[in-house]
Amino acid sequence: MAAEECMETDQEIQLHPDTQKRLAEEKKEEGNQLYKLKKYRDALQKYSEAIDLCPQCAAFYGNRSACYLMLGQPKQAMEDAKTATNIDSEFSKGWSRLAKCSVMLGDTVTARQALTRAAGQDVDSELRSIDTLDRYKAEATNAFDSKDHRKALYFIEKCLEIATHCLSLKTWRAECLAFLGRYPEAQEAANGVLGLDNMNADAIYVRGLCLHYEDNIDRAVSHFTQVLRYAPDHIKAKEMYKKSRSLKQKKEEGNTAFKAGQLDEAYRLYSEALQIDQWNRLTNSKLYYNRALVCANQKKWEESIRDCSNALDLDNNYIKAYIRRGKSYMESEQYDDAVRDFETVFKSDKSNREYRSYLQEAKLELRKSKRKDYYKILGVDKNANEEEVKKAYRKRAMVHHPDRHSGATEQEKKDHEQKFKEVGEAYAVLSDDKKRRMYDSGQDMEDGGGHGFHEMDPNSIFQAFFGGGMGGHPGMGGAQHFSFGGGPGGSQGFSFHQFG
Repeated sequence: MAAEECMETDQEIQLHPDTQKRLAEEKKEEGNQLYKLKKYRDALQKYSEAIDLCPQCAAFYGNRSACYLMLGQPKQAMEDAKTATNIDSEFSKGWSRLAKCSVMLGDTVTARQALTRAAGQDVDSELRSIDTLDRYKAEATNAFDSKDHRKALYFIEKCLEIATHCLSLKTWRAECLAFLGRYPEAQEAANGVLGLDNMNADAIYVRGLCLHYEDNIDRAVSHFTQVLRYAPDHIKAKEMYKKSRSLKQKKEEGNTAFKAGQLDEAYRLYSEALQIDQWNRLTNSKLYYNRALVCANQKKWEESIRDCSNALDLDNNYIKAYIRRGKSYMESEQYDDAVRDFETVFKSDKSNREYRSYLQEAKLELRKSKRKDYYKILGVDKNANEEEVKKAYRKRAMVHHPDRHSGATEQEKKDHEQKFKEVGEAYAVLSDDKKRRMYDSGQDMEDGGGHGFHEMDPNSIFQAFFGGGMGGHPGMGGAQHFSFGGGPGGSQGFSFHQFG
């Protein structure tokens, strides 16, 4: 008997419709009181209970829709508002609330349509929001299409002040951040969308975009592949998938050609890779650096410098590019610029001995460059041997000897006298092993390091070299004959007469 009584209490009790309606009204009133106290979750529960008791009452859905809005859940609020208007097409509060939810979700078309049905409701404010949102969207679209991502971002964020829960605007904002190089912010924005919709193709695309621009090409390709699985017609993902694959291939082909010593081919491949995606700052920076290496191997120093500068414009923390540019500056004897680059390199890691060595060498060459360049004066390479130095002196001394320019203007005479003197100084240093080593090490030969060579009469150097008579300086009277000795066997001899 007891078991039968238990079975009867377990059976569902069917309430009379009037009783159900009365209980539903009570639940609604309890919900209203909780709503006034801003206890929205508790109110939501009461409205849900009322709906369970009376599922065809539009007002109950309308009230629960209001709760969802206060809880920041416009998507759920919209569903309840739609249900309310489906039950009662004249339920103006439902239409008004549907419009509000649509605006928050960025759907201005649905919002406008809903407001046309919201008879008796104050719709002016909502209409202004819709108009403003559409205007901001148009501004953002125009800026984005013009590649002005900073301006586009500004208007997208203005849109989000109105359409606070619009996922498409949020992913669009993340995309702009990616194009602006603000990758951590872009990733955070995309992840926020994925937290609400873990299969959102646009958000996954943005994550791939960030990886692409951070030079993580393999992972970028993986993300774009995932997007295309979810949305096979995703145009942007298709485009970026192709760019990522092409960029990786061209770069690898360029590296292979460079390692094989095919410099012209490497230069061409790197140049083609640079045309693939102008927005990929990090990858393009590396491509410019690689091309600078090609130019350096071809001894095209200015081109190498220019490509390093392009690399640094895209990534000003690229230490390898500073080093390569510094070395190219050294090769082209632009020592001030070399010192500046190597100072930047050294400051990045003061414990690095190699960086310190680069800077010391550049400073030494800069100091040496401010002295007379005896190699340039004689017109010889810094590795010139003894015979090359002698040959160069013989040629320059004969060109500038004052006795050859007695008929020149006073200024021309002074110029040749000065050059003749410098040629003698240069020969005195470069023909002496000890002095040359001191000179090459950067010692200032004018402050005593040259052991007084600079006081030597250039005519005496000339006479000692040629072993013949010197004759006088311009202005000395009388006719004199000068014989310039040649090489072994009397070759390359030269003689002239001077008449007073």
